[in-house]
Amino acid sequence: MTEPVIAIRDLHGFYGESHVLHGVNLEVSRGEVVTIIGRNGAGKTSTMRAIMGILEKRQGSIRICGNETIDWPSERIARLGMGYVPEERGIYASLDVMDNLMLPPKLAEGGMSLEDIWKLFPNLKERRRSQGTRLSGGEQQMLAFARVLRTGANIYLLDEPTEGLAPVIIQQIGHAIAAMKAMGHTMILVEQNFRFASRIADRHYVMEHGKIVDMIRRDEVTSRADQIKSYLGV
Repeated sequence: MTEPVIAIRDLHGFYGESHVLHGVNLEVSRGEVVTIIGRNGAGKTSTMRAIMGILEKRQGSIRICGNETIDWPSERIARLGMGYVPEERGIYASLDVMDNLMLPPKLAEGGMSLEDIWKLFPNLKERRRSQGTRLSGGEQQMLAFARVLRTGANIYLLDEPTEGLAPVIIQQIGHAIAAMKAMGHTMILVEQNFRFASRIADRHYVMEHGKIVDMIRRDEVTSRADQIKSYLGV
């Protein structure tokens, strides 16, 4: 068997003295789309931050493309081809859409061209000279996606990509993720909208109290629907 693109073993994470991750174990194969689901405060975002090296303190093992990265700084991890779209999106309000889009450096060849990005997100082409402060929440999310697609990353961490968005924007985000998957990219999503997640993910890791407690395959979603509702508190 080939080594997973991301393999996490006994990961512990801390914010100061606060112990938020308690022995996380998960792995993702190349080309997979995997979600981390669970209630608010379960540790999902902290896991994403730990993978990217921006959690305050990490212990355990995080292997990315065969490299042990537990002690690496975030900029070195990014150069492995990691694209991160945080929940807060990170759009620079003082810059227009084009400047925001072109700001991150290229990580590798093979990133989407501007023409491909405009086709995927026609709203952005129309608003390309608008400042970040003038974009709607949905347009900011599109821009956050487009920014990492241009870099040539091939592993993506997407934190709550549909939160607070209108259904028509969620549909566009879904098209973008489907396009990324068709290109063979590997993705981990934190997603509260399980209806959305179930349509695009190959597997779902369930997180409670800072650890992974279950894994549900796509073909098990229907038969385990009641259990999933219990996990999510719905």
